[in-house]
Amino acid sequence: MKPVLKWLIFLAIVGGIGAAVAGPAMRYWKERHRVRWDTAEIVQGDITRFVNSTGEVRPVRSVSVGSFVSGPIVELNVDFNDEVKSGDVLARVDPRLFKAETARAEAALATRKAELERIEAELQQAVNNFDRGEKLRAKREGFLSESEMDSLTFEVKSLQAQRKVAEATILQAQATLENAMANLNYCEITAPVDGIVIDRKIDPGQTLAAQFQTPELFIVAPDLRKTVHVFASVDEADIGLVQKAQAESRPVTFTVDAHPDMVFEGSIVQIRVSSATTQNVVTYPVVIETKNPDLKLLPGMTASISFEVDSIQDVPKLPNTALRFFPDDAQQVREQDRYLIDGTTWKKPTSDVAEDDSLMSAAEKATRRRQRSQRHVWVIDGELLKAVPIVTGLSEHGFTELKSGDLSAGDSLVIGKQTDSENSM
Repeated sequence: MKPVLKWLIFLAIVGGIGAAVAGPAMRYWKERHRVRWDTAEIVQGDITRFVNSTGEVRPVRSVSVGSFVSGPIVELNVDFNDEVKSGDVLARVDPRLFKAETARAEAALATRKAELERIEAELQQAVNNFDRGEKLRAKREGFLSESEMDSLTFEVKSLQAQRKVAEATILQAQATLENAMANLNYCEITAPVDGIVIDRKIDPGQTLAAQFQTPELFIVAPDLRKTVHVFASVDEADIGLVQKAQAESRPVTFTVDAHPDMVFEGSIVQIRVSSATTQNVVTYPVVIETKNPDLKLLPGMTASISFEVDSIQDVPKLPNTALRFFPDDAQQVREQDRYLIDGTTWKKPTSDVAEDDSLMSAAEKATRRRQRSQRHVWVIDGELLKAVPIVTGLSEHGFTELKSGDLSAGDSLVIGKQTDSENSM
């Protein structure tokens, strides 16, 4: 056989072997470097929407107890956290000055009463003299002159006036005595209501000065073991949802750092119209009432609050990770869906100014917000990805309601690329 023919036969054999080996090798290489996608299924279930906020635990009512009189504290009967009954003596101011004032007022009243008795005696004597003068003039005309009768008459009137003055001074002395006795009673600082002492601002021996301003000595919280309030600050964007939740009597749940494994329940009792603005953020106070039989909720605790504002049962639920996924390479997507990721759908004419939010009308802005529920999710279609248009509904942590779209429970949606470690497994 000629050498040339031998080489041709050899090359043909080598080429055949190479072709036989290259096909599987290329397929293996392509399969090894093919993009693999993480997926998650659409599930059937319930969705509940929440509005989250933070708040502070406060007593339903806190009563400030002060002192009306001044002086040193000589007795202190309660401490922090003590439970008191209405009328219990919480503290006592040194009463010696007020006892002396009361004794002086009592003496003054006794003096005024004695003065009234003296005047009444003199008045009675003057009346008797006047009556005798009238009788003498009746028996014998001219026995007493006109001037003498005038003297008797005006003596009676003068003493009658003095009696009225004495009676008025007695009333004045009685008022002074009542004032002194009231101040003496104020030396005993008593609890105005049943409750728990949540703050004490005095110590034994401390001197009170109540001339210009009533000092605050104690704060008593009544019914702290029954109910407490949680004051939440809700953003103005969410207050409409909270108003709807209140109208529907939806529950409120919250936790506190002191008991992180416990979930407390409450109800909305008030949405206050007085707003507060902090760094251009407008919030509204929302008052939540909850039971506190074990006294686990203490005033001042910070609460992490969740308002249940809407719910729906037995609907298909999309994983939120599928809504956040977006392909980063147009070559991974079907040709008819590539317009979604190449920027075509977001290109706008330079003459179209209606897309500027600042120039939109209120109706146009509302329409745009409604259109935000029109989304796309991605499914695997052979070796490429396919976009499926959907309309979303209620959303919660982890899932969003599928209102419409060519999908159903059990379908798998792309949520991201698998990592190299996942590909090697």
